[in-house]
Amino acid sequence: MFQKIESTNFPPTQTLLVWDGKCGFCKFWITRWQQQTQGKIKFVTYQEAAENFKDIPLKEFKKSSKVIEPDGRVYNGPDSAYRSLYIAGNKKWHRWYKTYKLFTYISDHGYNHIAKNRSFYFKITKAFLGSNPKKFQPYWVFYLLI
Repeated sequence: MFQKIESTNFPPTQTLLVWDGKCGFCKFWITRWQQQTQGKIKFVTYQEAAENFKDIPLKEFKKSSKVIEPDGRVYNGPDSAYRSLYIAGNKKWHRWYKTYKLFTYISDHGYNHIAKNRSFYFKITKAFLGSNPKKFQPYWVFYLLI
């Protein structure tokens, strides 16, 4: 399970979402979030950014994505996704994560499971949504009809 890092003593000048640049599943969803956040967040791989955050262990960057804000706050795993959506204007997921313990538990364990099985979930994602993260194709409808 990923560790929940609360803050860093090396805050960036703008909000960052740090992700695994070698992960196809991650790249697919980052492309989607870049479109939704419309420049409000800078997206960088941990491979290029980790050295700037000496108080966050490299192994934690490998386990989960992180949103790191200019005030030093860090959001980890599923809450990094929820926080990026929050910044983009969809506030409910981050609020639910902070408010409801059951939602937090399910989100954390679901994220951990997906993180450990990224290639499988990438195949599932493409099978049901298509290969273009900017324009989903409803292939799942086809699967329901057969």
